Amino acid sequence: MDKELGKRDGHFNEQDLDAITSKIGNLSKWRGIFSQQGLQFKDTVVKQKYPDSRKVEGESEDGAGASPGGSAKPSGYLVQFNAPYSIPKTFLVSTSLGGLPITLEEAVALRKILFGTAFQVFNYEWRKSHFRFRDPYSDLSYALEAERGGARSVQMAVQAFILKHLLFTRNSEVEDHNDKRMVKVSKKEQEKALAAALSDILWTAGEGAQSFVCLVTTECCFAPAINYKIDTYTERLQLFSFTDKAKLQQFVMEQIHCFKGEGSHGAILFLYSLLFSRTLEKLHKDLDHTTPYLLQLSLGNFTCRQALINLMLTGRASPNVFNGDLQSDDQGNLLRDPQHGILTRGDVGYLYWNRHEMDRDKLPQVGSMLKTPKLPIWLCNINSTFSMLFSTKRQLLSDWKMEHLFDLYFYTGQPLQAKAVKLTIDTHSHHWEEGMHEEEDDPEKRFPSVLMTVRTKWEGAVVDWNGTIPFY
Repeated sequence: MDKELGKRDGHFNEQDLDAITSKIGNLSKWRGIFSQQGLQFKDTVVKQKYPDSRKVEGESEDGAGASPGGSAKPSGYLVQFNAPYSIPKTFLVSTSLGGLPITLEEAVALRKILFGTAFQVFNYEWRKSHFRFRDPYSDLSYALEAERGGARSVQMAVQAFILKHLLFTRNSEVEDHNDKRMVKVSKKEQEKALAAALSDILWTAGEGAQSFVCLVTTECCFAPAINYKIDTYTERLQLFSFTDKAKLQQFVMEQIHCFKGEGSHGAILFLYSLLFSRTLEKLHKDLDHTTPYLLQLSLGNFTCRQALINLMLTGRASPNVFNGDLQSDDQGNLLRDPQHGILTRGDVGYLYWNRHEMDRDKLPQVGSMLKTPKLPIWLCNINSTFSMLFSTKRQLLSDWKMEHLFDLYFYTGQPLQAKAVKLTIDTHSHHWEEGMHEEEDDPEKRFPSVLMTVRTKWEGAVVDWNGTIPFY
């Protein structure tokens, strides 16, 4: 009776305290076991008065938990542990594979170039992102599925290089039949195209000298530190170095499941590989005072800054889209810090349009280096959402006569799109059509976004959707 009264009064005897201490010890032991296996606990809170009540997540979407100045959990709540979120063992490589373990200093530098701080980690949307193809032999068998989120720009940039490989690299002598061959891509060809695309981007970032591939192993590479927040995969990275592109592509192909498998963190691993291939030192030289790091928080998610987009497309993390480096301002005054633009024309191009900027004179002026790539493939940033425009005809950019009337395919990456839309572009003068929709109140109806995006490259062009109801 006294013992029960003691508990109700908030007091415990020595035997009770020993039992509690033992349970805490067991909890620490299991946390260590989970950590050794690459697993991570996620805190949840439940009402103490109602043990069967629904659990309320205590961790924010980005996995950061409460902010330093945030309010504490209300009284009457008890911290418990939920099932861990981790990379499945099937995607963890052995340390005997021959890579170099990441150091604490490299992990901190990696976080800072991405987020500006080593205490920020990727949120759930990024962690679940990987490179998932549509069904083999379907109308979109060549295409990646990219859901809305910050990693979509990474997935669609890789999609551009997949198209490069499928259309203009493999069996290029049968280019005239590209339209039909695009729907005959097998699962094995999908994997080869993905390996070729990833390797192509990494090799360009490494300037054709040395590139890295980052994979997650079963063991931590460094001890926890107060200046770094653990995420259970960055601190387990092994870096594999390559000075031969063919060997790089072969290795990526052998480990392709680590990039395309669900739960593999494939988009993050590719991003890490890209940054190490460029090297952190060169990344700081690429950036100027306008862009201190590569990701920015937008609408609750981390999105890629222009410098990261340019890094994937050109191999250099230039923060701007104009040609060359800007040394002077509009008045001809020498800038204290030059602004870095695009120095070379790449295989894949870039187009930009945002309807919220159409009346403001804030639209970035994309230079010819990005607008006119070597191949007719463009990564498009339309209203802050990434998509693709591409042609199956290599001659489109080399024969001016072909630019009078030609077809482009438009693909958004969204799961609901069943096939790429075939757009017919007419670049002849149609001045009489300019006033057809002037009475429309909706700017999107007067100036459809896809049309305006195309016009940033082909001024005055008209777009025929060939029977498809315009949806973009």
